[in-house]
Amino acid sequence: MLVAVARVRVLLTEGSSLTSREVLTCLGPAGHHIEVLDPDPMCVARFSRWVRRLHRCPSGGREPVRYLQRLQQVVSQRSIDVVLPTHEQAWLLAAAAPLLGPGVRVAVAGPAAFERVQSKVGFARLLDELALPQPPWRFVEGAGDLDDLPFPYWLKAAYSTAGQGVREVVDTRSREAAASVLLGEVDAMAQQPATGQYGQVQGLFDNGRLLAVHTSVQRGVGIGGSAAARLSVDHALPRQHIALIGQALEWHGGLTLDYLHENGVPAYIECNPRTVEPGNAAASGVNIPALQVRLTLGEELPSPPSAGRDGVRTHGTIALLMGRASRDASRRMLLGEMRDALLHRGLYADSREQLTPLLRDPPSFAPAAFVASRLLLSPREAAGIAGRAVSGYSLGPAAVAEVTRAAANARSAPA
Repeated sequence: MLVAVARVRVLLTEGSSLTSREVLTCLGPAGHHIEVLDPDPMCVARFSRWVRRLHRCPSGGREPVRYLQRLQQVVSQRSIDVVLPTHEQAWLLAAAAPLLGPGVRVAVAGPAAFERVQSKVGFARLLDELALPQPPWRFVEGAGDLDDLPFPYWLKAAYSTAGQGVREVVDTRSREAAASVLLGEVDAMAQQPATGQYGQVQGLFDNGRLLAVHTSVQRGVGIGGSAAARLSVDHALPRQHIALIGQALEWHGGLTLDYLHENGVPAYIECNPRTVEPGNAAASGVNIPALQVRLTLGEELPSPPSAGRDGVRTHGTIALLMGRASRDASRRMLLGEMRDALLHRGLYADSREQLTPLLRDPPSFAPAAFVASRLLLSPREAAGIAGRAVSGYSLGPAAVAEVTRAAANARSAPA
């Protein structure tokens, strides 16, 4: 028997990312009972009227098995109906299936599918196999593989979070600096730049069948080049391509592709095997987190896929402030940005706040005020604030390998 939507008890796998904040904006008004798992007692998702309880936990990146044990404990003790992965814990949960009891209900793809897209190198190879567009690239084993490559290009570690494993190479000095940081034990690739406007396509899948899809483009830049303000668009090719990828991988759950486009024709640069910042999609009529709750509960979802309407503008004020500060903005410029946000001018005109909607979620004033005050005291704090947030939710292949070994031991253990 399925649980009535308004009484569904949802556990978010972390509360430090901007995605977790936007998921709250999507799920909270629908009446869901939301709880959050995070190592940081002051994480950004804590400050919401829609969060009933925050549960402290070990870091999923540093202590993945203990993190999973804590997750299971919370699911059992709090009668959680749905575990909703909001960041890289999705990869961990895919690898951990043999360790999780039947009470942990989560919609994620299998570990083999994750490996095809979690790795930047794996994703580039998948795009080549499916004949989907991307900038030219090459596999990099060592610094010598870069000697004959003309500038500029991007050097990318196979695994990274929030742009931390990507460096732009424009000359010999930047090549040496990037190689010293990124080349080592982890695979890497070099890729030529793409041209055009940055966009994203988001999809939700039921074992390869596309349930919902949304495309948006960047209007305002956050830290690391992220889309801190978005405009929903009708890009037919990215919607077709994500359906092909999901079908090829028999994907289950959320999937997001980053691309640059000219006139809607994409060149793909990255894949996130989860839903990323779903606020614009929800404002456009496709509430992906709400649909993922229904998918996890085993509900029959309609066909053809739901798609958002175009022309909807959204933003996250604190993300825009962080982006401004990271680009050496002065205090005067930051004050101007804050004034525009308060007066709904410029980038904020006819646009909906998705991170800290103060009227709908008054406690979200706390993280907004904290970020604004810290940046006014020192605009250089942007990198530190972002870095602390990333450390709360990021994990790498070592954590997944540890969980994979523990899962294999669990399978081989006598009954």
